[in-house]
Amino acid sequence: MEEFNILSLLIILAGAWLGGTSAKRLGYPPILGELVIGIILGPALLGLLETSEMISVLAEVGIILLMVYIGIEINFRDLGKASWPGLLAAIGGFIVPFGMGYYTIIFFGGTDLAALFVAIAVGVTSLATKSRILVDLKLLNTRIAYVLMAGALISDTLALVIFAGMLSFVDVGSIDTLGLVWVAGKAILFFAFTALSGYFLLPLLGRLLSENNIKNRTFHFTLILIIVFGFCELAELAGLHSILGAFMAGLFIRDGVFNRQISKEINDIFHDISIGFLAPIFFVSAGFHVTLEVFQTNLLMLITVVLVAMVGKIVGTALFYLPSGYGWREGVTVGTGMNGRGAVEIIIAGIGLEMGIISTEIFSILVFMAIFTTLSVPVFLTWTTNWLRKRGELIHQESRKGILILGANPLGLYLAGHIKDQEEITFVDSNRELVEEARQRGFESVHGNILKEETMETARAFEKGSFIALTGNNEINLLAAQLAHDAFFIPKNIVLFAPQDEGAGVEVLDRIKASSMFASKTELGPWIFKIKSGDYSEDTEEVKQVTTTRNWVKQHKSGKGKILPVLIIDPEGHKRPFHYHDEIQPEEKVLFLH
Repeated sequence: MEEFNILSLLIILAGAWLGGTSAKRLGYPPILGELVIGIILGPALLGLLETSEMISVLAEVGIILLMVYIGIEINFRDLGKASWPGLLAAIGGFIVPFGMGYYTIIFFGGTDLAALFVAIAVGVTSLATKSRILVDLKLLNTRIAYVLMAGALISDTLALVIFAGMLSFVDVGSIDTLGLVWVAGKAILFFAFTALSGYFLLPLLGRLLSENNIKNRTFHFTLILIIVFGFCELAELAGLHSILGAFMAGLFIRDGVFNRQISKEINDIFHDISIGFLAPIFFVSAGFHVTLEVFQTNLLMLITVVLVAMVGKIVGTALFYLPSGYGWREGVTVGTGMNGRGAVEIIIAGIGLEMGIISTEIFSILVFMAIFTTLSVPVFLTWTTNWLRKRGELIHQESRKGILILGANPLGLYLAGHIKDQEEITFVDSNRELVEEARQRGFESVHGNILKEETMETARAFEKGSFIALTGNNEINLLAAQLAHDAFFIPKNIVLFAPQDEGAGVEVLDRIKASSMFASKTELGPWIFKIKSGDYSEDTEEVKQVTTTRNWVKQHKSGKGKILPVLIIDPEGHKRPFHYHDEIQPEEKVLFLH
């Protein structure tokens, strides 16, 4: 039996990796592939695997750690970027499909509790699904992106709160006023205690560790696990599910509790252990409970639930979005983006199945609903955003402004001179003379080591929207960009990459979500000399049809070091740095040196 369990675990992990990687390559969240692999390997199709006690325990730990990570990922400061429209989208995108989902199950003869579980699952929105799609569609700096992210966070939190109330009702088992008051009181006490602990006790613990100079990562990770499972046990004692305790722990562990660098490392550990190991076990094993018989016996219910989920989410979001003043078309677009379901929906459905509240057939319908709605997101969101773009209604909205440039050399100063009227520029350099020259030219400039957080803080990195590394050292550029991305959450990182034969490779850029400056490997020294001596000429070229920056470089670079594309200028005169992950639209111009 033990050998069988280990073999099952091996097959599950290998299958999860294969399915998750395939889904990711197609632009979908990995859990979609993991669910499909579970359906294929499980009793529904091949019958190679089935759930066991070991798999169930690992899956339960997996969803606990995943909920911690989801809580960690929720940054309440982000909600301020689109709090009002995001709240409207979340409420409309939850309440309308919630109500429609509830009455759909009642119509097909389901129980009230089963209908409530389905209603919550239909109302949930997947944050992970949209994050990847927003990157692919180049929408991260649009108002829609901020509304979608805020709406998803609010929607998932709302779903978990209602889920907590449902569990309280299930715990009572019957409509008893005194019993309802008791379990409701326990739930309120739980949320009150965890919130107070998160706001006061955990920061106090963090300061205590800092004062005693305790920076051991393993110690911190073990301590956080104790806190997480302590919160989980409190949730169970309050008649709630352990995932609520894990979620609350994640919310308050995120910021301001422990040393920033240690917190970043701990977050990475939770990401790798949950998403890379244990959570895939849960999603693959969830596929074991799916039955394909629903396509024969409950096909009408399946189609109805999928349609209710899609129509309810899009129409509900659009209707409630009207008071934002941004128009019904943007509301429809936000609705299509919120249409995907993900981890929270599957977790809630799995708990309902485990508790015997929903049947295997309804669970299967919810899994297929998650798959079908998620598949629709990139298609519908592409259509609707192109619709807004053609009408000139796709609004760009930068929540963080300003550019932090590493390297106050002549090339950096040349670049900054062109964009200083539309962006606040701050330089960082370890050379005092270059720092002083940048200050004389009117730029804010900080002297120090860019790889130290104190230097980044002095340069107000938390406020910046872009980071550009312009030194001749690839390793320094990459490490600085990684620090900017991981510790200061700067959304856009651009790195000059020199054509060195050894050291870090360009593939490292993908791991830190950075782009290469000038869309090609560039030797810094010759261009610094040319700009300093004035031995160059400046020109612009208008683009007639859409092209990538990389293709533009390939078409125009006649010889090594002969041409340097510096900026892209749109028809309104706005300038942006020329880098790899960008497209040049018709009527935009490229400013280049040669």
